Amino acid sequence: MCRNIKTLFNFDPPATEDEIKAASLQFVRKLSGFNQPSKANEEAFRLAVGEVTAAAEKLLSSLVTNSPQRSREVEIERARIRSVKRFGPKEG
Repeated sequence: MCRNIKTLFNFDPPATEDEIKAASLQFVRKLSGFNQPSKANEEAFRLAVGEVTAAAEKLLSSLVTNSPQRSREVEIERARIRSVKRFGPKEG
C-alpha cells in the first residue's frame, strides 16, 4: 500500500494539492489498516486525512534544497526501467 506514496518534494512542476492528498490518504490507510473505513470511523478517517494533508503541505512548503529540481518525466522513465529490470517487460 505505501509503495503508492511517491516523493513529492523538489519537482518541476511542484506537487499538486491532489497529489499531496492522495499520499496522505495512502498514509492514513496504512496506519489505520482500513482501505475504506466503516461508517463509525468515517469522520475520524476523514479528519486524519485532512490533518496529514495540512502537515504534508506545510512540510513541503518549508523544505529547502540546493539540488536542481527533478523532472517528473525523467523520474517516471527511471521507474519504468527499474520495473522492467525487476519484473521483465510487459506483454500485450
